[in-house]
Amino acid sequence: MSLIDTQLEEYIETHSSKLDNILYQLERETQLKVLRPRMLSGRIQGKFLEFIVKMTGAKHILEIGTYTGYSALCMAAALPDEGQLYTIDINVEIESIARKYFHLSNLENKINFIIGDAMAILPQLSLSFDLVFIDADKINYSNYFDLIIDRLSSGAWIIADNVLWSGKVLHQITKNDRETKALQDFNDKIQRDNRVENLLLPLRDGLMIMRKL
Repeated sequence: MSLIDTQLEEYIETHSSKLDNILYQLERETQLKVLRPRMLSGRIQGKFLEFIVKMTGAKHILEIGTYTGYSALCMAAALPDEGQLYTIDINVEIESIARKYFHLSNLENKINFIIGDAMAILPQLSLSFDLVFIDADKINYSNYFDLIIDRLSSGAWIIADNVLWSGKVLHQITKNDRETKALQDFNDKIQRDNRVENLLLPLRDGLMIMRKL
């Protein structure tokens, strides 16, 4: 989902470096075979994540929410030789697509793909991460943040996707709209948390960028 019009988005893509052909193939297969293909990060956000890894010098990345693996590939491609990315997803039905493209990209040695419930898996990970990308079920965004924030070193980065939720966060929500309410609560929570400094960036569907103090 993008908050800018199609014509402007096309102009932005025309004036941005191209991504690897493997990512183009993955995007096509996702569009053809997977429900809700707009969940895929896409070219501009993918390039942004790649740049973030390069600019921060991150060596150890945690991704919560793999989907078909697009964002994982963008970040893994920017890792140094000794870098590692851990990505978690609960959806076994699309596991085969992600693993296929991890293999085709020759980045398998940098990607640790874990299938399961992130709420159960995160407490078991005894690793330190330089960068965390949250793009899973919106209901648990605040819970994911709580599970990781105190385990990060000063200077570590967290990015949460979809925090503008097609602009719905601006409006009064219906009683049953739990996802929008969860994102409103998450955004407010981050704004109040004195352990991070934060920037809500209107890229695509909104990225909350946080730096651990």
